[in-house]
Amino acid sequence: MATILTEAEARALLQKVLNYSKADECEVNLSGDISGNIRYARNEVSTSGAKTNQNLVVQSAYGKKVGTATIDEFDDASLEKVVRRSEELAKLAPENPEYVGILGPQTYLKSNGYFASTANLTPDARAAAVAKSLELTRAANLTGAGFMEDSHGYQAMMNSKGLFAYYPSTNVNFSLTVRTADGKGSGYVARGYSDVSKLDTAAATRIAMQKAAASASAKALEPGKYTVILEPTAAAVLMENVFFNMDARSADEGRSFLSKPGGKTKLGEKLMDPRVTIYSDPTNPDLPASPWAGDGQAQKKITWIDKGVVTNMFYSRYWAQKQGKTPVPFPNNAIMAGGTASLEDMIKGTQRGILVTKLWYIRPVDPQTLLYTGLTRDGTFYIENGKIKHAVKNFRFNESPVIMLNNLEVLGKPERVVSTESQGNYLIPPMKIREFTFSSLSDAV
Repeated sequence: MATILTEAEARALLQKVLNYSKADECEVNLSGDISGNIRYARNEVSTSGAKTNQNLVVQSAYGKKVGTATIDEFDDASLEKVVRRSEELAKLAPENPEYVGILGPQTYLKSNGYFASTANLTPDARAAAVAKSLELTRAANLTGAGFMEDSHGYQAMMNSKGLFAYYPSTNVNFSLTVRTADGKGSGYVARGYSDVSKLDTAAATRIAMQKAAASASAKALEPGKYTVILEPTAAAVLMENVFFNMDARSADEGRSFLSKPGGKTKLGEKLMDPRVTIYSDPTNPDLPASPWAGDGQAQKKITWIDKGVVTNMFYSRYWAQKQGKTPVPFPNNAIMAGGTASLEDMIKGTQRGILVTKLWYIRPVDPQTLLYTGLTRDGTFYIENGKIKHAVKNFRFNESPVIMLNNLEVLGKPERVVSTESQGNYLIPPMKIREFTFSSLSDAV
C-alpha cells in the first residue's frame, strides 16, 4: 500500500476501519510520511538516509471507558484485529472522568502546506544543496557540520459521528554550524520552509561563516544587565515558552504565569509592551499549518496576546465544559507580529549592547514567572556606537520572556525560524531588549 494516500484513498481506508467497530464511539487517525536527510561534519558528508512511515491509531469508547491500539499493517485481517484490540482495552480500562466524547462533522479553513517542490526532492538534489555549502567552507579553510531533512506526508482522521479531516504537508529544515580551523570561532544558522525552493544553502552558509570568523577572538565582558539584540533564532527558544504555557487549566489551577491568587487568571490584563501581538493562523502562507487539531476541532485565526493584553488561552474540551467556556484548541502554529526595522537598523541604533545569534540548553527556573536560564552560543558580539566592535565570550542568562517583552525597544521584520530546542518552526521578529540579565560567563565556544 502506498505510504502517501490521497484524500479519497484515506477516506476509503478509514471508512473500512470504522465499519469493523462495535463500540459506542470510535475514532481513527491515519498518518503517513516519506522523509530524507543528509548529514555532514568536518566538511564531509557522513550519512544520508530516507525513511517511510505509516500508522493507524484506533480509539474505541464504551461510555467513559477508552482504549487505543496502533498498527502499521493494512490488510483487512490486521485492520479488524486492531479495532478489536482497542475495544478489548476499552472494556478493561477504568472510566476516564475527563473523556468528553467525539465530535461531529466540522468545517475547516483551507490551508496550503503541501509543495510539490519539496515532495519531489531527490537524494541528488539534497546532495547538490549541501555541496554548495561545503564548497564555501572548504574554500575558506573553515569547517562545516550541518543537517538537512525534508519530508512530505499527510494526516487524516474519521470518527463514528461522521467527522472527516485530511491535511497533506511538506517541510524542509537546514541547520549548520561553522567552526574556524583552531576551533575558537563558531557560527550557526538554521532555516525552515514548507517550499524547498525558498532554501538557499549558500546564502545561509555565508552567514554562519561570517559569524565563525568574527567570533574567533572573543573577549570577556563582565556579566550584568545589557541591551541585547536577539536574532529570531535566539528569540524563538524563549518565545516558544510563552506559546506553550497559555493553557487555561494551568492558569485556573495556579500553576502558570497567567495565574493570580484566589484561582483567578490574568486574562484581559496587559502583561507586555503594547507592540507585542502573538497569534495563530493555519492559513498563513509563510507558516501554513493543519486547519484541525488532534481531536478534530477546527483551527481558526486567533489572537492570544493583542497589543500586550492577554486575550485568549487554550481550553481543552473537558476544561471548557467544566468552566462553562468555549473550547479553544492548542494551535498548530505561532506567529509574533513585528515592526519594520532590519537587523542592521537595530545595530546602527545601539550605542552599547550585545548581539545574540543563538540561545541553547534552555531550562526552567520558575514556571510561575516563566524565568528561564540558558547559554549564548555560536557567535555573540559586542556593539558600540552602532557597529559590531568585537566578539565576546559566551554568557549564561537568567531571564523571563514576560519581563523581556516589557523591556522591548525595537521589533524587526518577522522571519520563519527553527527552534534549536523543540525543532518547531515559528514566525518571529528580531528584537532589541534593554536590561537583559547575563548572570555569568561560559567557556563554551
